[in-house]
Amino acid sequence: MPGYVALVLHAHLPYVRHPEHARSLEERWFFEALWECYLPLLGVLDRLAADRVVAPLTLSVSPSLLAMLRDELLLRRFEDHLRRLAALAARVEARFAGSGFAAAAALYRARLADAASAWEALDGDLPGALLRHAGAGRVELLTTAATHAYLPGLLPTPASIRAQLRLGRRAFAALAGAPEPRGFWLPECAYAPGIDADLAAAGVRFTVLDAHALTLAAPPPSAGASVPVLSPAGVACFARDRDSAREVWSRDAGYPGHPAYREFYRDVGLDLPERELDGEIGPGGTRLMTGLKLHRVTGPGPDKAPYDPARASAQARAHAAEFVARREAALASSRGAPAPPILVAPYDAELFGHWWLEGPEFLDHALRRLAASDRAVPIALGAYLERHPPVEVVAPAASTWGEGGFGAFWTGPSAAPLWRHAHHAERAVLGALSRCRGASGLPGRALDQAIRELLLLQSSDWAFMMSAGEMVPYAEARARAHAARARRLASLAQQPTAAPADVAWLDALCRLDPFLAELTGPALQDAFDPWP
Repeated sequence: MPGYVALVLHAHLPYVRHPEHARSLEERWFFEALWECYLPLLGVLDRLAADRVVAPLTLSVSPSLLAMLRDELLLRRFEDHLRRLAALAARVEARFAGSGFAAAAALYRARLADAASAWEALDGDLPGALLRHAGAGRVELLTTAATHAYLPGLLPTPASIRAQLRLGRRAFAALAGAPEPRGFWLPECAYAPGIDADLAAAGVRFTVLDAHALTLAAPPPSAGASVPVLSPAGVACFARDRDSAREVWSRDAGYPGHPAYREFYRDVGLDLPERELDGEIGPGGTRLMTGLKLHRVTGPGPDKAPYDPARASAQARAHAAEFVARREAALASSRGAPAPPILVAPYDAELFGHWWLEGPEFLDHALRRLAASDRAVPIALGAYLERHPPVEVVAPAASTWGEGGFGAFWTGPSAAPLWRHAHHAERAVLGALSRCRGASGLPGRALDQAIRELLLLQSSDWAFMMSAGEMVPYAEARARAHAARARRLASLAQQPTAAPADVAWLDALCRLDPFLAELTGPALQDAFDPWP
């Protein structure tokens, strides 16, 4: 009896949109992910389809990322970014012609040209391209909470958990033009007892938990983490395969740290003289990552050798073969399970191509090898459930992925300011909702925007940045801004009349933060209601 392998990618970025700046530094996160990760991943799907390789995978796309992929301002700015970067790549290639860095420099010019061609071919509609692959059975699409909120942090305010679940699914349907998906990615793989009841009430059929959520479950599953189980509320729970995670994610032993692969932290934006960067610098001469990186990992020290694309490509193929062989061996050792074992390998999509340049190539080779295997069959999560519905019921333990495995990274002392803002703002918004539900005109618009600002405040990304010590001032500023806006909007919604200055401010804010503008009135306001 063959076993299965489910490759699961979670595509998410925080909602970042700054029309008030001609060239926002934070918007570059979106632009980098588009040309370095999402377009190459689409290329993998396109090549597999062209070669008739049957290797379905599962892809979760967050509503905040979908909203940016549908934003005309951001898409125009991406095209401008791509043109500027292509011009820089051409200059870098000319500068290093004939040197040890020539091959690496030429690679980026070619990759940027491919990105521009792919973008033009799909007319800027990446969600539409993914839906076409989904319709052909090559990818199963999932979604997540509306703004990727860390749901256990909202346990004191269960109305917000309901809103994050309902609006995550509604936003996906509205932005992707597809039915609400059966599966749901829990932000940060974070689970707490009782959340499964909310998932079930929202119409979610399955999700993915970290392995220790099941190994510590009550009672422990009879087959360990090798097959999905049912939660007390009837949600099918898959477990993340620890070995698959370690081989790719481990800082010390993971594939991306191999000496042949491209070094992420050396970039021409940091290395070249400012005069040669043609304006690709931040305010006050701040140096920026451009994505053009000419060195390989080499070793743990500061000295880095030139990047060799051919050597790295050969290594990605070898690592893909090793990855599949290890999955075949692991499945062969899984005996006595009530259903065929499944190894679930979930990763942040942005790892592939952004952090790990060779990641999309690794995925391409791995999926081809899985498609040819009779011992490790590639499958989407929903398809596995249709063939092998789980029957064993257990109560998963509270858990997350990431540092510590139990949520301290998102709720610890560094992230505490976010939760103070979030809970105070929620009380203000729910108070306005109880008094002004269904209001028309300016009160109704203010209430809708208050809900959007509250959702944006609840994003787990701000807690992550605060705890990781990365972009902390920006994360703190976003938390303060969304909290202040939500409270002022909640107050404005309850005023019988509004001053001209308040009307102008509301109009400007709706233009600044048009997140989920597709949902208004009851579609937003009833999301907090108790389940039927």
